[in-house]
Amino acid sequence: MSEHRIEVTINGQAHRATVEGRLVLGDFLRIDAGYTGVHLGCEHGVCGACTVIVDGCAVRACLMLAVQADGCEITTVEGLAAPDGTLHPAQQALRDEHGLQCGFCTPGVVMTLAALTGDDKRPSADTLLAALSGHICRCTGYQGIRRAARRLAGAPAGEEPA
Repeated sequence: MSEHRIEVTINGQAHRATVEGRLVLGDFLRIDAGYTGVHLGCEHGVCGACTVIVDGCAVRACLMLAVQADGCEITTVEGLAAPDGTLHPAQQALRDEHGLQCGFCTPGVVMTLAALTGDDKRPSADTLLAALSGHICRCTGYQGIRRAARRLAGAPAGEEPA
């Protein structure tokens, strides 16, 4: 097996590791770095549960190799809330709109919403809903998730796009 030294920043903390060339980022984050908020579901990039933010973009951590993240800034769901516990707007919207059920899909959904709404961006509800179409909720809790996305986009409460 080929081993590679990598250096990444995860939630503001520098991490150095030696990893096998075939190790996926999701396994590195969960097993090696201890960020268990990264959930691995399908391991084929279909369900979205493993979504993290890499250099500002939402990425499926099951499809990216850890060596590809060398030198990158990674944010996991553990890194979104403020140090005082104040939730990120995406987390707060999901909480307020009851977009949480078993919680397996939640980190990936939150990370997708956070990536699209970061730096005070205000994408349309249609943009957010389209991005979320790549996420599978095992509990079928889609209505609360959709309401949270519309809230983040500034859509009036209860408004459902056609």
